[in-house]
Amino acid sequence: MKVQAQNDTRRYEMSARAAATAATGDRIIDAVVELFWDNPIERITLDEVARISGVSVQTVIRRFGSKDELIAATAARERQRIVDHRNTAPIGDLAGAIEVLFDHYEEEGDRVIKLLADEGRSPALAEILQQGRRVHRDWCSRVFGPSLDGLPRSERKRRLAQFVAVCDVYVWNLLRRDMRLGRREAEAALVELLDPLTKES
Repeated sequence: MKVQAQNDTRRYEMSARAAATAATGDRIIDAVVELFWDNPIERITLDEVARISGVSVQTVIRRFGSKDELIAATAARERQRIVDHRNTAPIGDLAGAIEVLFDHYEEEGDRVIKLLADEGRSPALAEILQQGRRVHRDWCSRVFGPSLDGLPRSERKRRLAQFVAVCDVYVWNLLRRDMRLGRREAEAALVELLDPLTKES
């Protein structure tokens, strides 16, 4: 009984340490995200990340290794968060899929447009945005898969490019910011643009 109790205590302590380590990592990445939207990547410092996350610089280095690795880990977590949300979009329900897409753009679209304008400023930023493009392309391929299946290869490539273009954040920006459509109007406009593409064979 005593040995079992010691084992249980040890497992509990290990689990608590793992949870605390994960929470610390999340706080550090949250700090990078906070800084990322308002500062060029090259101006983000480990000192500032440590200050905002409430840990020492040594803790940041011990957890992530370097600034480059920290930026990569942050991009990976945020990319996965976007993928997880976007993948809730239903297949075969065009309006429902566009509503999920707009959830993403309404939350982060303005900041993404700003980042795209600064893409040439930093190789690290260019890589993050390129990864974002791949996520967007994969999402379109998944959501509009039924409209792509069975098409000849060259036609499938062209049709996927059309879906990617129509669903791009720049189109959202044009509808919502430049043309000043309300969200529901903009969603309806996008559905009207996409609907003929989903019906062509």
